[in-house]
Amino acid sequence: MSTLVLKVIDRNDKVKFVSCGEDEVVLVNTAAYQEGDRICLEVSESSLYVWLQMDDAVGTSLVYVTGNVDFHVPFGEKRVSYSPKAFAGDCHYLYARVAREDEVRAYRNLALNVWDCHENVHSFPHASANVETRGEAVFAARNAIDGVVANLAHGAWPYESWGINRRDDAAMTIDFGKEVRADKIVLYTRADFPHDSWWQQVKLSFSDGSEIVRDLEKSVKPHVITFAPKMISSVTLCNLIRADDPSPFPALSQMEVYGCWE
Repeated sequence: MSTLVLKVIDRNDKVKFVSCGEDEVVLVNTAAYQEGDRICLEVSESSLYVWLQMDDAVGTSLVYVTGNVDFHVPFGEKRVSYSPKAFAGDCHYLYARVAREDEVRAYRNLALNVWDCHENVHSFPHASANVETRGEAVFAARNAIDGVVANLAHGAWPYESWGINRRDDAAMTIDFGKEVRADKIVLYTRADFPHDSWWQQVKLSFSDGSEIVRDLEKSVKPHVITFAPKMISSVTLCNLIRADDPSPFPALSQMEVYGCWE
């Protein structure tokens, strides 16, 4: 049995709400969030697969946890990359459960983590990039693994994306925290034409040393890239060749990586 503890902690590190359980925990927060609040999942083991929900309006993700997970409740500019319903009001349902073996081994999108953030160091998958347009939350790398595939506009939720600030050397990495078996990647490139441009070619660089180069089309539809199953702990999207298009703004709405945890 693994002990799970959910806490809501204020800016002065005072615990406002707390609940604990064995393999499963529920916490109901009956107060409005204040700026500086954070949500913490504490775990008794350093290697766990956990279904995690820190707000009912954001959703649940199956994450690989290597330590305690902190999530700072977003306010101001950081809030606009989430649903307007998220973190609102004075009643919040938080939940965590250790995943069953069949859930862990199931074939699925391994890149999905609605609770990823810049500060995340102990839950995977985690997205990071060498550039995010103007440092704005609506263009952060985490947006590309939050499960939202709307790509016909740009800006506030549900049109948040990974923006590259016109950088030719832009690259984004998804780290799984341990080895996984993957055989398919799906890219939803942003398609807010004519504001947006698009990439005519991209490269996928895997942690096993292999690489895949693919030509893309100008399209609203997802780009599906399949390959022989490989064991990887991370994948990097890089060498992004922009099409000869009047717009200088290609971007990525979502990146999915299909396979199973090993």
